[in-house]
Amino acid sequence: MLDGLADWFGRIGGLAKLSLLDWAILFGYFLITLTIGVAVTRRASQSTAEYFLSGRRMPWWLLGFSMVATTFSSDTPNLVTDITRQQGVGGNWQWWALLLTGMLTVFIYARLWRRSGVMTDIEFYELRYSGATAAFLRGFRALYLGVFFNVLVMASVTLAAIKIGGVMLGLTPIETIFLACVVTLIYSALGGLTGVVFTDFLLFLFAMVGAIVAAVVAVQHPSVGGLAGLWTHEAVRQKMAFCPSPTSTDLFISVFLIPLTIQWWSVWYPGSEPGGGGYVAQRMLAAKNETHATAATLFFNIAHYAIRPWPWILVALCSLVVFPDLDALAQAFPHVPRRVIGNDLAYPAMLTFLPAGWMGVVLVSLVAAYMSTISTHLNWGASYVVNDFYKRFLRPQAGERELVNVGRVTTVILMVLMAIFALVLSNALQAFQIMLQVGAGTGLLFILRWFWWRINALSELTAMIVSFAVACYFQFFAPPWLISGIQGAICAGLLACGQILGISLQVEIGATEAAIRMVLGVAITTLSWISVTLLTRPADMQTLVAFCRKIRPGGPGWKKVLAYAAAQGEPELAAEAKWEVPAGILCMILGCVAVYAALFSVGSLLYGMPLTGTILAAVAVVSLVAVLRIWFKKLA
Repeated sequence: MLDGLADWFGRIGGLAKLSLLDWAILFGYFLITLTIGVAVTRRASQSTAEYFLSGRRMPWWLLGFSMVATTFSSDTPNLVTDITRQQGVGGNWQWWALLLTGMLTVFIYARLWRRSGVMTDIEFYELRYSGATAAFLRGFRALYLGVFFNVLVMASVTLAAIKIGGVMLGLTPIETIFLACVVTLIYSALGGLTGVVFTDFLLFLFAMVGAIVAAVVAVQHPSVGGLAGLWTHEAVRQKMAFCPSPTSTDLFISVFLIPLTIQWWSVWYPGSEPGGGGYVAQRMLAAKNETHATAATLFFNIAHYAIRPWPWILVALCSLVVFPDLDALAQAFPHVPRRVIGNDLAYPAMLTFLPAGWMGVVLVSLVAAYMSTISTHLNWGASYVVNDFYKRFLRPQAGERELVNVGRVTTVILMVLMAIFALVLSNALQAFQIMLQVGAGTGLLFILRWFWWRINALSELTAMIVSFAVACYFQFFAPPWLISGIQGAICAGLLACGQILGISLQVEIGATEAAIRMVLGVAITTLSWISVTLLTRPADMQTLVAFCRKIRPGGPGWKKVLAYAAAQGEPELAAEAKWEVPAGILCMILGCVAVYAALFSVGSLLYGMPLTGTILAAVAVVSLVAVLRIWFKKLA
């Protein structure tokens, strides 16, 4: 039977490259995930709370694994490979810096989200703001994020699947999309969030095993010669630094300095939203209680930043030896369309050296990574469309069964739109930078809206519109002289500073272009929404008092509202509004130290520096213990 299936699939592409064992692993995995989806269908169909939030009774460890599985998509190793091949290991600070956002969410916002009791983070708008503007913002952002932005994210993930299918199996883009989407669509539509979370646990285990196997096989490639041969290769030695050198000012500024000083708090990015949001907020809202929400988010950040990166980085560095440039990739895979030949293609290219059996395991790991991300985004996007648009504006009287069915139909529509858009993108880094630019400048608002009463619905609407308009301007309409002129001025200034300080700087025009666009976007958007905040009226006092009563945010930013509540006969609100932010920020800092120390401890051990690795491991343990002690004493 398996022989017949292999022959049949082989006629539509290169799938006959897989052995019978590979096919057995792949089909066995599909069967398990479908079984889980079908098994929880009845439970998911009971209500929208079950379909989108699993009845708010999920434990922290399942939710933590689900978050990690979602961020471990098929495009993630491609993105890391793209960055590492072009900018070195230190180039990954573009996303490593987002740990600061994640830890801020863990120790400050996770509790607040779970306390809110909303169905989606979009519903938050009418909890925090008032009037027609708040209602409009809720509906508009439900479609903007749930459909437009969500489709962009899923398309970038599917682009990676297209490249993997083309390189490893000889599939055309349309064939890859069809094969990748069918099973995912079935169990996502049937099982809701419960099916997604249960399968995510299995998906993460498969994905991690596959990533580690891929790294081991890559290091053992004859051209690489093991770790010793890898670290001595000239092309790799130039890419090994944990941080870009300050003397290479363009790279240092664009991928290290700006992400750590500006990007982490100012840019909205799926999975790393300042103040939490998106599918991370969905998982926190599905937790049993505030403690489970916090623990789940903490586990997610430790696993995402400290545990997973190095297998991908090792494969990326090995690919520099085997496929030193894009021409080498194009010659090795002439059947792959030239427009999708990029550095991110090097990751699936390295997987073609896997032996039978292991090929099936790693292929399943990539399929698992893809399915976990797409299933989450389908359920998350459908929750916005159903709860915050259809139910809120089109059919307020709709029953639970009708809403669940609309959610399933929406899931199918989102999948179709994603497939169409995936055929337009060309590389993973392109999609990553587009998403960063579209969200540039909105992050600070998402952080402050919980603690500053003056922010209103018009503030958020302004931030959203201006950030999108600025992104479109820089992408399609900005004259070439604008960015090049700014680059020239920066380079001249840096060279002058270097001469004054007697430092030899390597300044190149080009690497800072995306960073300049992002910083300008942050500045323009931030100034716009702050100005609108100060020039317009805040939400009405009754809404703000109700928000304080439910969330208990505390702090000086709510002093006026709490004083009003006391005058209206609720002096207890001020006493209940405990100011937890200082302790939360301390935990955030220590948590970041722990995770970064663990990350570079693993790297140091791989680089053959056992003393440095041991010291960093000790720093990670001490910092984590300190975090837990403060957390249980001050916040739990």
